[in-house]
Amino acid sequence: MGVVQKVEHGELVESNSAASLANKSAKKTGNDSLDKDAFLQLLVAQMKYQDPLEPTSNTEYISQYATFSELEQMQNLSASMELFRASSLVGQTVLLEITDSTGRTTNVQGNVDYVHYERNKAYLSINGELYSMDDLVTVADPTYLEAYKLAAEFLSDYNKLPALDKLTLADRERVEKMDKMYQNMTEYQKSFLSEEHGATLNKYVAKMKDLVAAAGADKDDDTDIDTDKDPDTDKDPDTDVDTDNDDVGSDK
Repeated sequence: MGVVQKVEHGELVESNSAASLANKSAKKTGNDSLDKDAFLQLLVAQMKYQDPLEPTSNTEYISQYATFSELEQMQNLSASMELFRASSLVGQTVLLEITDSTGRTTNVQGNVDYVHYERNKAYLSINGELYSMDDLVTVADPTYLEAYKLAAEFLSDYNKLPALDKLTLADRERVEKMDKMYQNMTEYQKSFLSEEHGATLNKYVAKMKDLVAAAGADKDDDTDIDTDKDPDTDKDPDTDVDTDNDDVGSDK
């Protein structure tokens, strides 16, 4: 399979997919395991360089051939299982761990769009790139990922809260956001948080309500002071004089 790599400043830039396939190729050509091709080469070499005075018996050849056939069947079965497993991952959210040629490890997460098969090997298409099944480390349910994401967001705001006795109205937006998020969580999503988190949040919410209520009461007190005026000051002096004149005239 050909892999397209970027070229910057005259040098190849190794992408995650290229690292994945290169890592897979290195595993395939390694000497850690004996595949059927290597086994067949050993059998041919044994026949070619056997002692002509004491040749290997036909029975031994048949036994070795049976062993070779068994090895081939096991490898074919393993390849079929890998293809079946890869097909079941379509539409699932997976996590891959890619190691490039420098030894640096990169995590790739995404949905499997489709599976590409080549030479009894399966390659996962994620975000438009192909990755080897050898790099697969985790298959996660979307419900789990959503719950994990909400819990991480909640804890991020939770750790930014001040001590309860130092809570001010400046923290109102964060507390109300956390309370709304927590109330909208399902029981499964809340299970990613401890009971202590929920109990502590309730204390912050109650404290914030007291602060808001106190701030509203102070505002009302200020308003009452401004509007508490002497009734006499509302009278118009000129009007009072005119009224008095009218009364005088009427007595006449």
